[in-house]
Amino acid sequence: MYRFLRSFRIALWLGLLSQLSAPAFAQALTQVRLLVDREAVKPGEQFTAGVELQMPQGWHTYWRNPSEAGGAGLRTKVDWTLPEGFKAGEILWPTPAKHADPAGDAHSYEGTVLLLVPISVAPTAAIGSSELKAKVSWLECASNCVPGRVTVAATLSVGTQSLPSSHAATIAAARAKLPASDAKLDVRAYWEDSAASEPRKLLIEWKTDATTGDFFAYEGAHAAVSAHTEVVKSDPGTGLIRLRKSVAKLESGYPSEVRGLLVANPGTASERAFESALTIGEAPAGAVAGAKTEPFSFATLIPMLGLAFIGGLILNIMPCVLPVLALKILGFVRQAGSDPARVRKLGLIYGAGVITSFLVLAGVALAVQAAGGVAGWSTAFQNPQFRVLMCILLVLVALNLFGVFEVTLSGGAMGVAGDLTSKEGGAGAFFNGVLAAVLATPCTAPFLATAIGFAFTQPPVVLLSIFLTVGLGLAAPFVVLCWKPGWLKLMPKPGAWMVRFKVAMGFPLLGTAIWVFWFTAGRLGSAGVLWMGLLLVLVSAAAWVWGEFGQKDGKTVGAGITALALLLVGYFGILEGQLDWRTSPGSRKPKVDWQPWSQSAVAKAVSEGRPVLVDFTADGCLNCQINKRTSIEIKSTADLIRSQKVAALEGDFTDLDPAIAAELQKFGRRGVPLVLVYSKDPSKPPRVLPTVLTPGVVKEALEWAAQ
Repeated sequence: MYRFLRSFRIALWLGLLSQLSAPAFAQALTQVRLLVDREAVKPGEQFTAGVELQMPQGWHTYWRNPSEAGGAGLRTKVDWTLPEGFKAGEILWPTPAKHADPAGDAHSYEGTVLLLVPISVAPTAAIGSSELKAKVSWLECASNCVPGRVTVAATLSVGTQSLPSSHAATIAAARAKLPASDAKLDVRAYWEDSAASEPRKLLIEWKTDATTGDFFAYEGAHAAVSAHTEVVKSDPGTGLIRLRKSVAKLESGYPSEVRGLLVANPGTASERAFESALTIGEAPAGAVAGAKTEPFSFATLIPMLGLAFIGGLILNIMPCVLPVLALKILGFVRQAGSDPARVRKLGLIYGAGVITSFLVLAGVALAVQAAGGVAGWSTAFQNPQFRVLMCILLVLVALNLFGVFEVTLSGGAMGVAGDLTSKEGGAGAFFNGVLAAVLATPCTAPFLATAIGFAFTQPPVVLLSIFLTVGLGLAAPFVVLCWKPGWLKLMPKPGAWMVRFKVAMGFPLLGTAIWVFWFTAGRLGSAGVLWMGLLLVLVSAAAWVWGEFGQKDGKTVGAGITALALLLVGYFGILEGQLDWRTSPGSRKPKVDWQPWSQSAVAKAVSEGRPVLVDFTADGCLNCQINKRTSIEIKSTADLIRSQKVAALEGDFTDLDPAIAAELQKFGRRGVPLVLVYSKDPSKPPRVLPTVLTPGVVKEALEWAAQ
């Protein structure tokens, strides 16, 4: 296994020689000013400063809790340099807007936002002019994200009188729009499911005159509340709004309280926000705590039943079923002689066999549903493990339709099936229906995949309805032809077109797999897209090995061992080793606290007597990602970085950055990766690490830097 992984790594590294980067480096576009509401202030008073961020059209910055943990966004930070006797309070954050981010919902600001900060002046503060400085850092995003940092300043005088400044009205208007902190709200929160669930569902019930609402959670040390909110109920008649939030553990146990903003009529002219601390209690009487399903509407169910029926019909012209269709009908005609009533009866019995088979499958599906405890379609897709497995399953079904491998019954099973279906009369007709259902199961069509996927996440009655409708779709042509045998001449003749049709059905499924991949891989860490893509390659390779050598050439033992080895590498090497896929995104913390690289950041850390690790990297640099995952962002290296107080700086060269380009050239490199280690002794030159890293190389360099 070690040799395989080593060869795999070297092969990937050799493929890097032709890659380099892309568009021009983007400078931060947001304009920042520091405003104060006083021109003069008396000792012992308090005044308000405002950090104003003006973003260009289409760009946004982030609120105090940008999004769910592990998602996109960074909160704006303000570091103060104040005269003696001045003390800055916490930022008073305006109510943000919510927008859809590729990694999930996010809380953000667009246009102009004013972050207010109360500043107190000590009674002993010196009289005279005083300068306030604020180092503001932020992340601005549109189609891409650019970090920004600037130092802004303002002056005011400390004296015997207090005078408003020219910005006093602007700051007062911003203060009036802040969320209310003293409102008495009729609101309660309770868990919908058990403490064993991960993530856990939190229901928030709010009686208000608003027509709709939302809850924007503050950041917390014990749990991460998702930015996404599901409005379960909004009834202006009763004034009740019920919201559902997903909560992931960050430490042991779940919180007993969550703090944040309750927002009435978000995104409208009548929007109002209230600061609230919600104590999480027991579910009220009548509430379905621990429910495993979500309510469904007929508006959702009816289209799914239509897809299920169409999917069942399509199964009849798949290569698994169509070649035997005409033969079965003709067999019924021969059995019944010239008696049309007898033919119709056999057709109905055949349909009963199909439907019975699908009801049995529904029973199995109900058992799986009960064991998995999936709560609903949206809830299932909020589970990262479900999304990963669904993506793999969709790729495998598409490969099956492309003919890479086949799903077939064993020889023994086919022999038993043949004996049963050769019986005369009703018994033979019934088992012919059973055989048709069994033969159809490997040939999943896109419509059918959507309907069955929906069914697995719904209440038992819906699941049964979906499976029953699929059976009706599969049985319908057989039953109709038994009533009208003359229509057999209208049936399409089996031929090569069927194989092409089956392959064509694989492309929509592959498109669905890419859709699931799109909103899953990015949530599995910074290199999630890379590693999940490689996982799908390994799964596809395993399917090809089994189909090409196991099924076609009959070398089942060798092909089985090779395919299993590829799957084990994918599971243990990628799912467990690289993606840590069983960890909730909300509880996935970065092992290394990376800060943006700059020459001043290096100089500052060295002046403080700290070792420095600099990683010049790029998203498109495969070797950079491998170095991080195998040698830097691992527990042993991360523990060493923390224990030796190493400053970890990252230079992102995904987009062309002239400063990074100059630094690379200074060390004789024309591209990334470049990893540097600076000693805490400023007299020592930095050490340039090899292009391909190992944990031992990094450990030795960090120990040298700490001496």
